[in-house]
Amino acid sequence: MTIKTKIFCFQSFFYIFIRTFAREIRRTFFMVYNIFKGLGIALVTPFRQDGSVDYDALLRLVEYQLDNGADFFCILATTGETPTLTAEEKSRIKNLVVDKVQARVPILMGCGGNNTAAVVEELKNGDFKGIDGVLSVCPYYNKPSQEGLYQHFKAIAAATQLPVVLYNVPGRTGVNLKAETTVRLARDCQNIVAIKEASGNLEQVDEIIKNKPRDFDVISGDDSLTFPMVSCGAVGVISVIGNALPREFSKMIRLQMRGEYEPARKIHHRFTDLFSLLFVDGNPAGVKAMLHEMGFIENVLRLPLVPTRISTLQRMSEIMKELKI
Repeated sequence: MTIKTKIFCFQSFFYIFIRTFAREIRRTFFMVYNIFKGLGIALVTPFRQDGSVDYDALLRLVEYQLDNGADFFCILATTGETPTLTAEEKSRIKNLVVDKVQARVPILMGCGGNNTAAVVEELKNGDFKGIDGVLSVCPYYNKPSQEGLYQHFKAIAAATQLPVVLYNVPGRTGVNLKAETTVRLARDCQNIVAIKEASGNLEQVDEIIKNKPRDFDVISGDDSLTFPMVSCGAVGVISVIGNALPREFSKMIRLQMRGEYEPARKIHHRFTDLFSLLFVDGNPAGVKAMLHEMGFIENVLRLPLVPTRISTLQRMSEIMKELKI
């Protein structure tokens, strides 16, 4: 090896060392931690019979969930039927929830799409007052490669100082954010703090948990898989059923966090039938039917979504009576 080659190798090694050291310094002294742990509520948007947003019902729901174990809220995301909301409605919902919560728990707000530049623009110029982090879904329909997903989320992370939670839900987006890409983003982007994993693939979840940095968390995106995912090391759930049953679901998670797996498993098994019924006619049709049965909201969705079928509703009512809900 020539002296010139040795110098080049030393320079390359020194450059890699400095980059790694600088990244660890940033993580240590300028750490952005994940605060979205425990029971997160994927908040629904109640509508009146005429299709308008029922803001009064929304505020009653938020207070009910706060009183019964909610650890954080996820607003203006899939369960909130956000694609059908106007800009004015989204702004009012955000401001009402922020004012109602009064910083008692963190608020995560949906901010994603399949046009990277538009998402970046929204993050730079949108109103995020009172918001503690953003949930950003994988780009849908255009089906980017893993490198495209990496660059998309890297640009999003660079556009905001807020913590970013990735959202992987291939059943809706048509593309899966693979474990290695998730871990790469977690290592390279300081403010990407967690992922809402709704792939339904426990092997993928386990791979992320095994290889992730210590300051990056996995959050369940499937109510039915929350028990096994928390058992594997996930830190909580962004829950649909939590809209209706926050006390019961938060109890299960807290028991697991304390290592009390047997009583937590019993709670999980109590709701197995409800989990499947919640999504058989699409989300949030199932949980809106539950909330209607409980007297919280009208059973109204905006097209193209429609209320759950009568047969599904009847079976849900029977199970709720059996569970004394």
